[in-house]
Amino acid sequence: MRILLVEDTHDVADAVVTSFGRRGDAVDHAQTRLEADDLLAVQRYDVIILDINLPDGDGLSLLADQRREGNATPILMLTARLEVDDRVAALDRGADDYLVKPFDLRELEARVRALARRALRDPDAGSVINYADLSVDLAGQTASLSGAALTLTRREFSLLEALLASRGRVISKEQIFERMFSFDETDVGMNAVEIYIARLRKKLEGGRVAITTLRGLGYQLVAHE
Repeated sequence: MRILLVEDTHDVADAVVTSFGRRGDAVDHAQTRLEADDLLAVQRYDVIILDINLPDGDGLSLLADQRREGNATPILMLTARLEVDDRVAALDRGADDYLVKPFDLRELEARVRALARRALRDPDAGSVINYADLSVDLAGQTASLSGAALTLTRREFSLLEALLASRGRVISKEQIFERMFSFDETDVGMNAVEIYIARLRKKLEGGRVAITTLRGLGYQLVAHE
């Protein structure tokens, strides 16, 4: 999952980036409204975590601008404001959720995962996605094939999550790379996708789900009878 964090408080930002990074998510961090605008101009995100108070503007104005431009990416607002009116204002301008500081990182992770799932599928469904004999718990970050648990690294799970989100459709190597790695990971090359594809493909052997390669187009997660 690719996340944009817009937060100017360094200790909060470092904790959030580290927390999601441990789960295999790619997090781009912007400290200002201007930095966030630059990132949003070149990159699509699965979820945006947006602080209301920014050094060069109000997070609510960034929220409103994104919705006005037709960006439907789920946005969770972080706020130190306890007043109900402030939270209502955020929701009215198009925020999908909010969290009051200080917060527990586990709750933030759970809320972000819920928003990402909601954007991909039925919001009333749970966190488990079943595809043929593959079962994936997005919240618990566990997967099983034909009832047997799969041992996946955080990057392999991130790749499986990306493929599952586009199951039955082709997803390009570039799109996978963007979901798995942040701008800060400059030492990672595009060939890393091929390496992780090979590893995950091997772990899916013996089941009814497979990763197919469409030369020049990308990859596809398919289910066989």
